[in-house]
Amino acid sequence: MSCEDRTGSLLATLAASKPGGHMVELGTGVGAGASWLLHGMRPDARLTSVETDPAHQAVAIAHLGHDARAAFVATDADAWLDSYSGPPLALAYVDCRPGKFHRLGDLIGLLEPGGLYVVDDLLPQSTWPSGHQARVDDFLARLPEQSNLLGTTATWASGLLIGTRI
Repeated sequence: MSCEDRTGSLLATLAASKPGGHMVELGTGVGAGASWLLHGMRPDARLTSVETDPAHQAVAIAHLGHDARAAFVATDADAWLDSYSGPPLALAYVDCRPGKFHRLGDLIGLLEPGGLYVVDDLLPQSTWPSGHQARVDDFLARLPEQSNLLGTTATWASGLLIGTRI
């Protein structure tokens, strides 16, 4: 699922607030989220977009690969989290399970103080597989345990969480 336009507009706005920042998108899909992030990013900002399905990511690369601010990595998000050694992240947009439903603490640990954490698809969707609501409920229930994250959920767009590392 690609992010919807309201989520995308918010991503562009948040990306614009991070001049020179390094951003990550976990779950490129076909590039809708990356496109919105790039739209808002300043010339000195950088985006790494991670996708496990090379065929989906190829669509994003075909449309966005010319932008020197973007790097596309074809691997699963768990492997990327295991190997990341770059600068602290100014913004993380998570549109896959790692970094949201598991390994949340690992991803929050990569954010700079004040770094933004954004997830969508927290409201029920007709395309959800069986049992997915339980994953969302568990994620939302565990958020208060993250002592280094202050977040706000919103029943807007597809359901959002916007947080910041404290």
